[in-house]
Amino acid sequence: MQGGAEHEEFEWRVLSLTNMLRLVVCVLLLTTFFASSDPRILGEPNPTLFFVWLIAQLGFALVVTALLRQRWPSRSTHLYIQLVGDLVIVTGLTYAGGGVSSGLGGLLIFTVGSLGLLVPGQRAYLIAAVAALTILGAQTFSEFAGLTGREQFGPAGMLGAVIFLIAAVVSAMGHRMRESEALAQQRGVDLANLAELNEYIIQHLRESIVVVDERDRVRLMNESASEHLGATGSGAGKPVAEISPALSEHLKRWRAGDTQPMTPSLKSADGATNINVNLAPLGPHRDGALLIFLEDSIVLAEKAQQQKLAALGRLSASIAHEIRNPIGAMSHAGQLLAESPSIGESEQRLTGIIQTNASRVSDIVDSVLGLSRREAIEPEEIKLNAWLPDFAQEFSRTLELYEDAVEVHTGNSGLSVRMDPTHLRQVVWNLCDNAVKYASETAGAITVRLECGRLSSGRPFLDIADRGPGIEPAAVDEVFEPFYTAGRGGTGLGLFISKQLCECNGAILRYQTRPGGGSIFRIVFADPDRWQIS
Repeated sequence: MQGGAEHEEFEWRVLSLTNMLRLVVCVLLLTTFFASSDPRILGEPNPTLFFVWLIAQLGFALVVTALLRQRWPSRSTHLYIQLVGDLVIVTGLTYAGGGVSSGLGGLLIFTVGSLGLLVPGQRAYLIAAVAALTILGAQTFSEFAGLTGREQFGPAGMLGAVIFLIAAVVSAMGHRMRESEALAQQRGVDLANLAELNEYIIQHLRESIVVVDERDRVRLMNESASEHLGATGSGAGKPVAEISPALSEHLKRWRAGDTQPMTPSLKSADGATNINVNLAPLGPHRDGALLIFLEDSIVLAEKAQQQKLAALGRLSASIAHEIRNPIGAMSHAGQLLAESPSIGESEQRLTGIIQTNASRVSDIVDSVLGLSRREAIEPEEIKLNAWLPDFAQEFSRTLELYEDAVEVHTGNSGLSVRMDPTHLRQVVWNLCDNAVKYASETAGAITVRLECGRLSSGRPFLDIADRGPGIEPAAVDEVFEPFYTAGRGGTGLGLFISKQLCECNGAILRYQTRPGGGSIFRIVFADPDRWQIS
């Protein structure tokens, strides 16, 4: 479509230039006509008739100028209007100026040459033939009128031959121009398609890419980067500082060659993701354009956790038999010893310790084995507004909690998430169980709050909040590590397994301090508009 518009514009430009040349020639002829009165260079033997034809040419040129400005009528109609007008007027000028010997018939060369560019070869030859026949007809009429002799038929024939030669050259040029134009149009379409393809690939990459110039203004930013930085639209032309002050500070320190350790990651706009920043200069120096990769740290964490899982799997396979059987034997022996009537109260306490710790070791082995045997996920669409009340009721009844111990707040009536239902239940149950266990150690009633909604980026989330003692700031980075526990009797794998189950469903599990005291564990689910769980 763009190539067709360019071709149309080219034709209008040729028609305008032809008419401009016509107007200039008319002014020159008028000037010459009035400048030479005795003897006249132009207009003999009939000056009055010659002047009339000059005025006709001037009027014709002005009328065509007005029509061209309005671009009415069509281009092809304009072409034939100019051709017929020039044939009539130039023939009249040639007749009034003394025949072909006046040289005025050569004005048709410009008309045939310019208009021949706009038509195919056969039509160009037809225009040349009509022009040559018009010149011969005018010469014949002049001879019958007694104004010229037969000797001017030779120049008339030569002029017709020149017009045909010009038509042949222009036709060849026009053919080459149209071929070049078609090739350029095809190349333009190919380039446009390639540009659209590149734009589509860049915009839909999972990797987040930002390109900035030497003044730290955004030149390109794909959708993933826009979501991470909370930018609206492409952000093109905006300063980085306006979109992300933290990223701008990072760039300034890097450009300055600061060798001090910089912040290893930035927070995303919705606070749900840590972003690792990698900079690649598009040139030999740091003060030029930059290509910035914003890498979701969750991806790197998943790779590290996969290595941990592989190690745990190998470990669990090797120790399951070696540990489980002895622990089972110890537990059984403890039970038999506790049933003996000959042991005292202190021995009973010791057998209780044996039973408790044997059970704990067995739970650890079961958790590790379950982690290594984790089956493939089967994600489903879950309506949180309907799922949460049912879960809260089941949880409260199972743990025999008082009424309203688990509060449910569903602000978004149409909130859906995509996750394996078994995994979601296991994660939320584990987090609620921890909330009840630790909240029971503090004064006041046990209250667990379940609240769902959407982040600014559009990703759905679920908060599990309590009023327990919370987690010490120094231990926040360790709570999701395997075998870490802040209480007694736990395996230290509950939060680790919950985090793993979230990540294998494309979700994120985070901890944050609850205002007023307590903890909030937030599940940020996969973006339903971007990530697809296979």
